Amino acid sequence: MAANSVGKQTVKLNNTPSVIATASIVGPKEGQGPLGQYFDKVLDDDLYGEKSWEKAEAKFFQEAVEKVIVKGHRDKQEINYLLGGDLLNQLISSDFAARQLGIPFFGLYGACSTMSEAMALGAMLVDGGYADSIVCAASSHFSTAERQYRFPLELGVQRPPTAHWTVTGAGAALVSNQGEGPYITTVTVGKIVDMGIKDSNDMGSAMAPAAADTIVTHFMDTGLTPDDYDLIVTGDLGRYGKDITDELVKKAGYDISAKHFDCGVEIFSPSQDPHAGGSGCGCSACVLSAYLIPHMWDGTYNSMLFLATGALLSPTSSQQGESIPGIAHAVSIHRTK
Repeated sequence: MAANSVGKQTVKLNNTPSVIATASIVGPKEGQGPLGQYFDKVLDDDLYGEKSWEKAEAKFFQEAVEKVIVKGHRDKQEINYLLGGDLLNQLISSDFAARQLGIPFFGLYGACSTMSEAMALGAMLVDGGYADSIVCAASSHFSTAERQYRFPLELGVQRPPTAHWTVTGAGAALVSNQGEGPYITTVTVGKIVDMGIKDSNDMGSAMAPAAADTIVTHFMDTGLTPDDYDLIVTGDLGRYGKDITDELVKKAGYDISAKHFDCGVEIFSPSQDPHAGGSGCGCSACVLSAYLIPHMWDGTYNSMLFLATGALLSPTSSQQGESIPGIAHAVSIHRTK
């Protein structure tokens, strides 16, 4: 076991990398939601002046990265690595954005867990002395995801109550070995959990067991409890997945219900008819970047456990009758060391 490991899946970061800047860009529907005032930019049109939704997603991914570098008072040449991803096959949104940015790039795919995966890996690279400044980013787009994973939009297929609404947006965070917080103190690497859910319109139920497993593992590895955090943040479990996660964690001996904040629940209001809630790589990335980290800077929150959740399905696996594996990685973030 590594010297800085505190458990089988959890690593303590001795040099406590700091989140020094964040940036977010979202679509019109997201801008009309409860968190609309916090985003750096709200698009008037989800095509964003491009000829396809895929080109639009690559464009706002690129702009979120450029914006966070400026807000962090860095030049592109000072960024050691860009860690990021999206939902599309071969990561075309982030790949094509990275093509324009010219920053050494690690393309990541963790489905909707990609932002916490990027934050975990980025923090470990900085903590280990392998980088001074890293940008972590993720994006998604309702229209690109729907036609890849489900149906052409023109078909007008009725969505069941358990279905999620993929967030259109990108979020980015600049992690550095210098800064005044908030600090990333531990990383708990999730493992794949699959309880046999096959319904691609019920991703909350598919992801909840993985979220619960990572949360419980984090507490067991570190000796911490829900009382040690102001918030326990999940990515996009939605209303149903959030309730299932609370129940599973409670069965393991921890009650997180009073502290549990789910980005997918919070990004839309019920009146916007998102069904179960928001989802997509951009969901947790935007909420973390626009709302959660800034509220740590201003002292509203002092500590949180952030874990985005991913449903690792593909159109091919669904068509072949495969179940949906879930994954969740957690980073512990504190306002002060």
